[in-house]
Amino acid sequence: MSGAEPVQFHPRLAEEDQARAGYYALLARLYHSGPDAALLDAVAKANADADALGAEPGNTELARAWQTFAAATRAMDAEAAQLEYDGAFVGTGKAEVTPYATYYLAEAGREKILVQLKALLAEWGLGKKEETHEPEDHFAALFEVMRHLISAGSDDAALQKQKKFFVQFIAPSYSAFCNAIGAAPSTNFYRVVGRLTQVFLDVETESLKVFLL
Repeated sequence: MSGAEPVQFHPRLAEEDQARAGYYALLARLYHSGPDAALLDAVAKANADADALGAEPGNTELARAWQTFAAATRAMDAEAAQLEYDGAFVGTGKAEVTPYATYYLAEAGREKILVQLKALLAEWGLGKKEETHEPEDHFAALFEVMRHLISAGSDDAALQKQKKFFVQFIAPSYSAFCNAIGAAPSTNFYRVVGRLTQVFLDVETESLKVFLL
């Protein structure tokens, strides 16, 4: 039919990819701002074995990290979580923990990596919104990009995009970021979040190696 729009079929994500996207969405939310009461309540009510976000039964380290995180949400209230987030990641003056990935790279290469990140996001049509003031290398933004890439599909081309983005912009920095969270004086709840982040991204590192040898 003349002028008709082609029908686009978007296959349903595999359960594993749904779980991966769920983890990235959660981490993006937690590093964007402190969790509100609804988020804390939802996590606290999730199954202790991490079924809500798909931690594989065989991955005991990830399951344990999730269980510890879920327990922490049950002991935390939203106001205290927000105060901790502000103290750790915002602060007055210099924050205890810098949430920007390029900060953890050699200083000489930071600007180059940020330029490459902006160019790639523009190429993929994922530039930040005008009202967003944070730079593109904020970990919350990086995790949201990964969520988007996973949700877009799981064929070879999609996996290539995921691996390219993860290896170039997340892998070099996440361990140092998580270590900084663990060492920050004001972190309690977010120390647990940092541990969950470390374990999950370690799993991602190995999974992406298997996906695309």
